[in-house]
Amino acid sequence: MTSPAAKGWLADFLILSAIWGSSFLFMHVAAMELGALPTAAIRVAIASLFLLPLMLAKGHGELLRLHWKPVLFVGVLNSGVPFALYAFAVMHITTGLSSILNATVPLFGAVVAWVWLGDKPSLSRTVGLAIGFGGVVLLAGGQASFKPNDSGIAPAWAVLACLVATICYAFAASFTKKHIPSLPPLVTATGSQIGATLALALPALWFRPDQGPSASAWWSLIVVGVLCTGVAYILYFKLIENSGPARALTVTFLVPVFAIAYGVVFLNENVTAWMLLSGAVILLGTSLSSGLVKLPGR
Repeated sequence: MTSPAAKGWLADFLILSAIWGSSFLFMHVAAMELGALPTAAIRVAIASLFLLPLMLAKGHGELLRLHWKPVLFVGVLNSGVPFALYAFAVMHITTGLSSILNATVPLFGAVVAWVWLGDKPSLSRTVGLAIGFGGVVLLAGGQASFKPNDSGIAPAWAVLACLVATICYAFAASFTKKHIPSLPPLVTATGSQIGATLALALPALWFRPDQGPSASAWWSLIVVGVLCTGVAYILYFKLIENSGPARALTVTFLVPVFAIAYGVVFLNENVTAWMLLSGAVILLGTSLSSGLVKLPGR
């Protein structure tokens, strides 16, 4: 019989996967009208407005004031730059492909932690790194055409944007571990969104569209800011608290399932067998490289 705690963890896990999977859909809808930088800037601004009152209500304002420099900086690296890159990517490749590439975050995280923090991987994790990067090569190779598509941008640039975004996430994780003390998750979440908002404000104004967005674009921005960023952060940290970081990390693996389904249903996107095969190789390598799965005897 499943315990209430296990049921609670499973419910949070599935809800968070579904929410983060939908972020690619909502970013696509907004970015097609506003462009990448304004979409990312409004997303983090809305998330900041949502999270700030919650943080202040918890009495954590002084903690953010004391540690604002590293917290705001990590927001640029963990939200500002990646969100802008993904908003650009979903304008030129499918949301499903973008989400599969996003699943490489733990893969790059293991490499950065190895090089920067000296966290040398075991043989099992090293094999996982090799398998995971092999999957990235397979997936990117199938999409790495530098011939412009209907949007005027070659898909290869969008694939590269996704990979750079995942590397940013990886550096942000190691930076947090090395330079940010043990702060309440709500402080880090709120401060990071404020930092991202400040970093993106001027570029977003410079590249703002000539015409105002439609109602559907505004609703997409509100949902991706409040639900996919603000609420998702709270759920993610709750998941870490209840089940540990290793188990919480596996949410990355289920996100593409939801993202691909949303893309097929709402955007009429095509899913190829090559995408699914490459994605499976990436997830296998990532699960090994992150230590979630180990080779026998290793």
